[in-house]
Amino acid sequence: MSSTATRPETTAEPPPEEFRGRSGIAGLLDLPGQAVRAVVRSTTTTPGKLSLIAVALVLLSLVAGLVGVLSVQDKDNTINGLIDHREPLAGAAQQVFRSLSDADATAASAFLSVGTEPPALRKRYEQDIAEAGAALARAASDTTDVGDAAHQVDILNQKVPVYTGIVETARANNRQGFPSGASYLREASQLMRSTILPAADALYNAHTKKLFDEQDSSSDVPWAAVALIAALLAALVAAQIYLTRRTNRVLNIGLLVATGCVVLTLLWGAVALIVQGSLVATGRTDGTSQVDILVRARIYALQARADETLTLVARGDGGAYEQQFIQLAEKLVGADGKGGLLGDARGLASGTTGEQKIEAAEQAAREWSLAHLQVRRLDDGGQYQEAVDFATSVSPNSAAAAFARLDTNLQAAIDVCRQEFLDSTRSGDNALTALAAGVGVLAVLAAGGITVGVRERLREYR
Repeated sequence: MSSTATRPETTAEPPPEEFRGRSGIAGLLDLPGQAVRAVVRSTTTTPGKLSLIAVALVLLSLVAGLVGVLSVQDKDNTINGLIDHREPLAGAAQQVFRSLSDADATAASAFLSVGTEPPALRKRYEQDIAEAGAALARAASDTTDVGDAAHQVDILNQKVPVYTGIVETARANNRQGFPSGASYLREASQLMRSTILPAADALYNAHTKKLFDEQDSSSDVPWAAVALIAALLAALVAAQIYLTRRTNRVLNIGLLVATGCVVLTLLWGAVALIVQGSLVATGRTDGTSQVDILVRARIYALQARADETLTLVARGDGGAYEQQFIQLAEKLVGADGKGGLLGDARGLASGTTGEQKIEAAEQAAREWSLAHLQVRRLDDGGQYQEAVDFATSVSPNSAAAAFARLDTNLQAAIDVCRQEFLDSTRSGDNALTALAAGVGVLAVLAAGGITVGVRERLREYR
């Protein structure tokens, strides 16, 4: 007789309450909610709270590091753009104005020559026009977000050929001895002064303003990065206070390392940004701001030189040109010969390498003013040809020679100040060397320190 053993019935453990009645699609849809509730329940325990703190600190560390790296790289790119792109464009715009002004003055000087036009003056005029064209092409290469630069470029492209055409007509009439040549020359000069030079000036102003704006931008404080790093530091301090109270452990090596990395990031970044901002500001004060003043002084000098020669071309009908010369000379060196734009430039350049060049330019301007008075005495006294000779000859005491010394010294001073801008701005860029990489590495180290520090405390709960 055999018997069979009957297994006791086993009943499956009922599912948790929140899973009851949930199956299929409804259960899938409820999974996110279940996950959230599980996380919320875990935060009610000390290990859960520590895990949440660790995740939050690590994420904040990495985000702060990423924003810091991007901010430093953006600042570095802006500074490099100032050196390699923006300042050369402003220089090209300045060259457009300078070359066109000199072309106008040279054309007037050539008209005063007896007989055949001097080849040297003809060559200089043609060189000025060619240089203006090349500089205009450079200045027009980037007019995006540069005020009305594109409009001014269009005006110059349209009107400069008209000007050169009128000058050629004036030359042709002058070679044949027709008096209308002088009229054509005055018409060309009027076009230059009323339309072309104002457009060139506006183009220069637009590029210079853009240069100044980007210099300001390169010195801005990256507040987003600073705020995130400061928040991370505060969060680390708060986390360590919390751990000390919960575990009665005073020191947490991992969190101390993370805090040290954040403090080092703040100190390094603060010092680097202060030095960089100071050097860029020096490049603006002793560089671009000085260049702007000197460029305007040179423009006034070139326009005054054209007025000086056009007064003679007009042969007794040049009173308006003489008045313009007097006004421009006063803007250049003031009524006493020691003020004006050159006086302002000298004051700003005190103690710099450009001071001697500016003082030499002031001396040349005073000598030119005296030479101009002699030209006017000769012309007003009926000695027209002697006045022309004194205005155009290459003798050391002539008006032409004094103006040439002024122009040469102004160009030298501009070159010195442009170099000061480049040197100071490059030094500012060097202050940021390795900062972006350093911020990134320190952020990763801080995240690692946070992970290690919190993990050690979590192990105590296992």
